[in-house]
Amino acid sequence: MKFKGFLTDNGVYLLEKRILHALEKTGKIWHIYITETHLSFLHNLLNGDGIQSVAQFRKQALFDEYRFSSQNDAIAFSIDLSLLQRALRSIIATAGTDDGNKYEMKLVKKLAPHSHQALPFLTFETQGYKSAVIQDVPISKPLSRPDLLELQTALQTAQVIPTCLVQLSDMNQLQSFVDRMKHVGDALNVSISKYGDLHLQISTTLITLGAEFRKLLVLGEKADMPVGDGDSTAQTRMQRAVLRGDATSVQVSVKHFFKSLQCHLAKPDCAYFGIVNQGSCLTVIFDFFIPGTRLRDNAISLYCRLPVLDPGSS
Repeated sequence: MKFKGFLTDNGVYLLEKRILHALEKTGKIWHIYITETHLSFLHNLLNGDGIQSVAQFRKQALFDEYRFSSQNDAIAFSIDLSLLQRALRSIIATAGTDDGNKYEMKLVKKLAPHSHQALPFLTFETQGYKSAVIQDVPISKPLSRPDLLELQTALQTAQVIPTCLVQLSDMNQLQSFVDRMKHVGDALNVSISKYGDLHLQISTTLITLGAEFRKLLVLGEKADMPVGDGDSTAQTRMQRAVLRGDATSVQVSVKHFFKSLQCHLAKPDCAYFGIVNQGSCLTVIFDFFIPGTRLRDNAISLYCRLPVLDPGSS
């Protein structure tokens, strides 16, 4: 198996300044999954517990040269994201403003200090007119074929899109609400309607906090709100919508929901919220636009899946 690519300046900026900073807030250990067409960061996909996160890039979004070969049609290994960030920052800082820099990223095996066996590394190398820097990031042994197939199956499952998604363009208000409620309780009720309503509520024996975002853009299944429901309270309106089959409600961990919102550090242009398979999980999709347009950049995908709590657990 072989992998080598030359990162573009935009690819280096996208990873170091936006994506990796956001991903590290979600989890420390990730799988890097490489194919002929994509490079992906996968977190917790092989574990049934906790938040699952995926950041996927077409090779053109990061590289101007890309060479890949594997008998399994894919390569995957685990990596400490903080070490990856540190390596990228080091080569960027050392390279400075030298316009001749090329940032090479490749898989290698080499002898580590005090070791008699070659170990795998993800190596970054930059060569400019004035300097050359090499940073080796230790990685796990590449996944075996059975483990790789298990990861591929988990990724396919994670890519299932809810039949109804609501779009939230301004994340600041939601972020502010979650910052307040994360100290109130452990479980959050999330309700999404086909009318374009997103309703959040957290309750304890002492206090109830809620937030509602109405008339959001809906992708997928839509419905018209019945006459008269608009004058009801948010809670009553959502309960009626659930009974009619026009809305779905789930309960998730406040901690997981807060972690998923840390992806706003990647500076997405909007986010979509949806509930998969009649309440099996909550999906949050972060969208990026092509610069200077309102068109979705299909070369970048970033999303999280939050497991649903047992209603009796709270």
